[in-house]
Amino acid sequence: MIATPAGSPKASPRTLAPTVETVLGFVNTRADGSGRRELFGDGGSFAAWLAEREEFGGETVVSDADAAVARELRDALVTVLLAHSGDEESLGEPLLRAERHLRRVGSLYPLATVVTAGGVELASPQTGVPRVFGTVLAAVTTFAQSGDWGRIKACRNPPCHFGFFDRTRNGGGLYCSTGCGSQVSMRKHRQRQRDGGGTPSSEV
Repeated sequence: MIATPAGSPKASPRTLAPTVETVLGFVNTRADGSGRRELFGDGGSFAAWLAEREEFGGETVVSDADAAVARELRDALVTVLLAHSGDEESLGEPLLRAERHLRRVGSLYPLATVVTAGGVELASPQTGVPRVFGTVLAAVTTFAQSGDWGRIKACRNPPCHFGFFDRTRNGGGLYCSTGCGSQVSMRKHRQRQRDGGGTPSSEV
């Protein structure tokens, strides 16, 4: 199950909610060109990743086709998270495609309402790989209802696009780290220099 039961103590500001950890754990599995490797490349790598994640039920038999479905779901979510960051390239048609895909996924992996004396939760009633995708959707749905869905973002620095939770007071964070923010600022600075009359002689 995903949601924290009613009456449980609130997490500290430095602690991510389990639902956020589930979503970020799933989306932050892609290669980014700076050292992170693709974790859903095939059935074997996807199975190895699942074996280390208790919230998805641990070891699960998966195929290469399952890994492809996982990549499609992940990429659609990353597009939505980039939209939360205001990434212009992800808006418009890319976002519409991602949202259509997520609607299809939602119909394929429906959720069940679990009512207990301690509260109400969403959970996947399925087993195996369908349970994995349902668990991701349950985490997304549960957290989105908290009103902070827009704070789960993807870094606007390409090709990073690392998922992160925006802890800034005004919700204006755009990058997963100061390093990524600096890289974008430097690229913009160099572009302005080129547009303004060429690269300075001090640069190669």
